[in-house]
Amino acid sequence: MAGKFETILPHLDERQRRLLLGAEARSIGHGGIRLVARAAGVREATVSAGVYELESGEPPLGRARRPGGGRKRVVDLDPGLRDALLALVEPDVRGDPMSPLRWTTKSTRTLAAELTRQGHRVSADTVGDLLREEGFSLQGNAKTIEGSGHPDRDGQFRYINEQARAHIDAGEPVVSVDTKKKELVGTYKNAGQQWLPAGRPVQVSTHDFPDAQLGKAIPYGVYDLAANTGWVSVGTDHDTAAFAVESIRRWWEARGNLDYPAASRLLITADAGGSNGYRTRAWKAELAALALETGLEITVCHFPPGTSKWNKVEHRLFSHITMNWRGRPLTSHEVVVNSIAATTTRTGLAVRAALDTGTYPTGVTIGDRQMDALPLDRHTWHGDWNYTLRPKPYAEIDEAPDPFDQPSPDLAWLCHPLFTGLTAVEWDALIVQLLALHDDQREADLDKRRGHRPRIKGDGTTGRRPMLTLADRLLATVLHYRLALPQVAVATLFNVHPGTVNRRIRDVRQLLQTAGHTIQPADHQLADLDALHDLATTAGITPPLRANQQVDDLQALTTWHWF
Repeated sequence: MAGKFETILPHLDERQRRLLLGAEARSIGHGGIRLVARAAGVREATVSAGVYELESGEPPLGRARRPGGGRKRVVDLDPGLRDALLALVEPDVRGDPMSPLRWTTKSTRTLAAELTRQGHRVSADTVGDLLREEGFSLQGNAKTIEGSGHPDRDGQFRYINEQARAHIDAGEPVVSVDTKKKELVGTYKNAGQQWLPAGRPVQVSTHDFPDAQLGKAIPYGVYDLAANTGWVSVGTDHDTAAFAVESIRRWWEARGNLDYPAASRLLITADAGGSNGYRTRAWKAELAALALETGLEITVCHFPPGTSKWNKVEHRLFSHITMNWRGRPLTSHEVVVNSIAATTTRTGLAVRAALDTGTYPTGVTIGDRQMDALPLDRHTWHGDWNYTLRPKPYAEIDEAPDPFDQPSPDLAWLCHPLFTGLTAVEWDALIVQLLALHDDQREADLDKRRGHRPRIKGDGTTGRRPMLTLADRLLATVLHYRLALPQVAVATLFNVHPGTVNRRIRDVRQLLQTAGHTIQPADHQLADLDALHDLATTAGITPPLRANQQVDDLQALTTWHWF
């Protein structure tokens, strides 16, 4: 009997062992309880309890212990535990608002450690059970607070719906446009997971520093609401209005004019900001060029500020693209384009994608007179959000500063060969060469902004006088690269913003490279305007001072300013 018990009892739970011992004692009869207890190595009371349970005739309990049996719960032994826990997880409602865990992640381990410190010994698992009993669960943040909404928000939604319905019913195209989040190109971690052999994840970089060679990818999407198709241009330069309209132009040439051969109108829905924002003048100017090029009457309806998530392109195109390339490093622009083009849904979404390697410079401004010349009709309902660009020729008014071949009068002293390293004849010859190249450079830029269509003459006006002539810009470039004068000092000398100097020097550098001219560094390098002043006075050159500086001796000045 002892050998049998030694073999089978370890495989049974507490109640099963008790019942087995009771059954053996009953089968032996008188003296069986003592004999079985001795053979099994247990107390006689345990065997008696088994006999009693068998003779009671109760049905199986379905559990090892009777209700209420076993060790008491720690929350019953420690009545203050529950309140102490709630005081930690709800410091704004009950307990101390300056709880030590107010600014700490409230994991069950952290909560258990703090409760133990307060005298409530409890484990992390018990804390989790108590929190679930109190109706708590692990939750993230919910994006529901939208801030102050525009009073005409709902009205604009209805207006967009009416415009879209009217265009679709008439067989005209309706597209939703926006720029997707910029993506780093390279072996970088991409959110999400994909099926791979166990223990063999894709190896990616530990840091997300941009790769200077690969750069970034800027997907701009065009979603056709009626056809359930998408077009994505993947840019590599900047997200500008010119890039946005070029993406729409590419969609029209690749898909739009084929899907809608008889179209005369196009409705574009866009959010309120970014490269296609309702305040962006360049966006309207580029669309005017597109309207004239395609012959389409282009209507734009913007969603009110703060409501871009309602734009169809967000949840009908971009969300599916994100799901399609989840967990996959975007190692090249080809991977980006192919991943986008392979995006499909069960509802029949089809997407085409193309790489756009064009350059789209920032800082393009559209003046008041050019805006007035655009064939733009604002709607009676919120003309700032809703407007139409007619396919009508309009005047190209170039309000950019015109270059001149002479420096500004207050900067002429800088043309001295000491500063330029050129004789007067060489200087004049270089200016003439750069003037021709500058005209070609400016016309090429304007031609691109016009959508490569013929230029229409303006009203004959010349615009405002340029802030810096071409000679001024060349002087700034020479001072910076030949004499190493910092751009901030050059900006102070020329009385302009440092950003202006940076852009003009960059333009002149391109012209000099085209002309094949190289600026050779001088022997003397200048660190600031004081060094320039000393060099000029040593050579007998007297720089002009501000008109309000009534002094005769330049050497006596402790602080001085240039024009």
